[in-house]
Amino acid sequence: MALSIFDLDNTLLNGDSDYLWGRFLAREGIVDGARYERENERFYRDYQAGTLDIQEFLRFSLRPLREHPRQRLEALRERFVTEQIEPIMLAAARELIAAHRAAGDTLMIVTATNAFVTAPIAARFGIPHLIATQPAESNGQYTGEVKGVPAFREGKVIRLEQWLAEHGRDLTGSAFYSDSHNDLPLLERVARPVAVDPDPQLRAIAQSRGWSILSLRD
Repeated sequence: MALSIFDLDNTLLNGDSDYLWGRFLAREGIVDGARYERENERFYRDYQAGTLDIQEFLRFSLRPLREHPRQRLEALRERFVTEQIEPIMLAAARELIAAHRAAGDTLMIVTATNAFVTAPIAARFGIPHLIATQPAESNGQYTGEVKGVPAFREGKVIRLEQWLAEHGRDLTGSAFYSDSHNDLPLLERVARPVAVDPDPQLRAIAQSRGWSILSLRD
């Protein structure tokens, strides 16, 4: 079984779940609205530019998990996924996933967005394997820190290699679908890199290297 790997934000989704989660928390009054939105915008621009300080961003984005009861956070997350994420789950992405499932491929999402936000999204896509940035926990509560290596840029490769070793798998026949130049390290490792509605930097790289370019937008 070949491994079919998907980035999540702006690939399977017509938007960025991490960014939208931050805006949702601000609108719900869970965080200081004006300041949080301003910082959220700054980090998103840094990500697009390829200059994101992942550790600084994670200290910012994981803080609400530490500061609020888990039960309340999970209730908010359910509303968030239903109201904000389900409408931007691309129909063509579902079709692409279904085609790989029918071919007998092993399906996986690899995303920098933390697992608290992305686990229910992966479940809604019917994708059983998720590699995401993992929030640290202590006694059933989130600490606001990161467990292990963040699944960002080269970290996606490190985390995937750990998964492959644990499961006795390799990347023979593998594919990776992504929109972002930040995912270049993993795109270069798979057998078939696919640029999905790519940002300008990734589009130029894909064209120069003869990689497939695909659109999943309606």
